[in-house]
This record gives sequence, structure tokens and C-alpha cells, in this order.
Amino acid sequence: MIYRETGQFKTSYAADQAVLRLREDRIGLAVILLLAYVAIPLLASEYWLSTIMLPFLIYALAALGLNILTGYAGQLSLGTGGFMATGAFAAYKLATAFPGLDFVVVLILSGAITAAVGVLFGLPSLRIKGFYLAVATLAAQFFLLWLYNKIPWFTNYSASGVISAPTRTALGIPVTGFEASVTAKYLFVLIVVTLLSLAAKNMTRLEVGRSWMAIRDMDIAAEIIGIRPLTAKLTAFAVSSFYCGIAGALWAFSHTGAVEALAFDIGVSFRVLFMIIIGGLGTILGNYLGAAFIVLLPIFLNNALLGLGMQEAVAMASHLEAMIMGALIVFFLIVEPHGLARLWQIGKEKLRKWPFPY
Repeated sequence: MIYRETGQFKTSYAADQAVLRLREDRIGLAVILLLAYVAIPLLASEYWLSTIMLPFLIYALAALGLNILTGYAGQLSLGTGGFMATGAFAAYKLATAFPGLDFVVVLILSGAITAAVGVLFGLPSLRIKGFYLAVATLAAQFFLLWLYNKIPWFTNYSASGVISAPTRTALGIPVTGFEASVTAKYLFVLIVVTLLSLAAKNMTRLEVGRSWMAIRDMDIAAEIIGIRPLTAKLTAFAVSSFYCGIAGALWAFSHTGAVEALAFDIGVSFRVLFMIIIGGLGTILGNYLGAAFIVLLPIFLNNALLGLGMQEAVAMASHLEAMIMGALIVFFLIVEPHGLARLWQIGKEKLRKWPFPY
């Protein structure tokens, strides 16, 4: 009697169109949020918060941004790292130019700047798609990193090119820099990721989200029924870049404490792409599952090899990680293209039918 809709009656259109229609889903989400907001800050160590939870949340946000563009709108992008770098440098310039500005405003403005850059590099999507669009976004990745490395204005003319993120507050509470506690950074990032995930979930249910999915499934048919490819594709690039820009700003200010272009190289773009492939394209849950898998896999391999007493465990773990990652991507593309989120959905369907076989 798990995940049964029997007895759960909908008496209004609002209840029927709710994000979580089943009582069991609402209870499960409440438990997860309770653990994230209460149990983890109280019980987790600083190592867990700074090394595992913060990268997990920020990567999940970046994956959510890429999933909006690739999973929902069907526009393949390999420039996620470049857009994250844009958000990081935009937040740094805003924070240093306006020291009294609240960090929440800095995040929103940096996301808006990144959205404008994303729209600029999304213009080729009106003429090209598929592999050629991926190459165009890859060019954006290299161009943006070259720009931030070669023009000293972005680093405030720092000789080393590596700059420390200044301490900034949100609603009077330090959330960045060395003065902020790890718990404050974690809770701030968690609140931002929660709000943006809720916004993304609702956007996919609105007219703009349906236009993205129509363009993804068949752009010619979508145009015939009145959907404008110009609006749909550019809004997808804008929203996706907005999310990636905020993720980049959080990575530089709340996680590493340093703003440098090398932190957002091509490896970051591929890592985020692997997250949405393994987690599930076109799903909100898949971003979290993929991010958790990518973040926890190296830690699990390191601990397993050290427990077996193998020498050079770290180097071996990196090779094993690459091999396992490639094998899993091939596996999910062939066996289950919708990733871990689809496997969870299948499990829920079996729970709803249990103990009957069909």
C-alpha cells in the first residue's frame, strides 16, 4: 500500500495541478528538507559541509541550468564552465565596485549579466543545432576563459590573476569570505538552490516550459502551431545562463573563496554534462542525483582503495573514476537514456502496483 492514489481526492484545480499531488511525495520532500535544513547543519562536520555538501549543491544548480537548456529545450551546450566563470567575475566586479551591496542583489545582477552573455552566444542556435551548436558553445567556453585571463580589468589588475572573494553579507549575515562560518555558507547556498529549483519546476509547467519542450521534440511542428523558435530558444539560453552564472558566483564566493578562470575550464563543462546524462535529461530530480553521483564517486573510490590497503590509491581512483564514468554514460545512453531519475520513477510505479505483478 505504498504510493497509492486511492482515497486521495482532488477537489479543486489547484490541488489537481499541484507540483506534488501525492501525499507520500509531500511527506518525502518534507523529510528531505528537514534533514537538509536542520539535521545536516547540526550533525555534519565542517569537512562534510565544505568538501561535500557545498560542491554538491552548487553542481546541482549548474546542472539544473544546463538541463533547462539541453534537457528541456533540446539545445546541446558545452559552454557551462564559461557561463559559470562569467557569473563569478560579474559577482566579483559588482561586489568590489559596490561594497555595500547586499550579496543577494549581487547574485541576481551577476545572473542577469550572465543571461545577457548567454543570449549573445545563443544566437547561433537560430540557424544551427546539434553537433554544430555544441561546437559553437564550446567556442564560447574557450573565448570567455581567454577573455578573463587576458584582460586584467576583470581581476582588478591583480598581478597573479587569482583574486580572493571579499566578505559580503546577505541580510546582515556574513555568507562569503573568511569571516563567514561554513554553516552560514551552506545554509545560504541551500536556500538559493531550493528557491531556484522551485522556480525551475514551475517554469517547466508554464507556457515557456511547454514551448521549450515543443522545440526540443520537433521544432518544425512547434513553429507550425505558433511557437516562435526565436523566443523559445533565446529564453532557454537566458534562463540556463542565469542559473549557471549564479552557480559560478556561489562557487567562487561561498566554496573556494577565490575567483579564477582556471577553476571553470572545459573539464567543468563536461562534468556538468555528465551529471545531467547520468541523473536524467528533462528532470529536476536528475540534477541532484547526477551531482550526488559525481561528487560522491571519487570519495567512495578513495576510501575503498585505502581500505583495501592499495598503494597510490588517489591516482588509481582518478583512473577508475574516468573508466566508471565513461562506462556509466554509455550504459545510460543505451539502456536508460533518462538516467537515474527514470529508474526512481520506475521504482515508484512498481511500489504503486505492489503486490500485483502488472
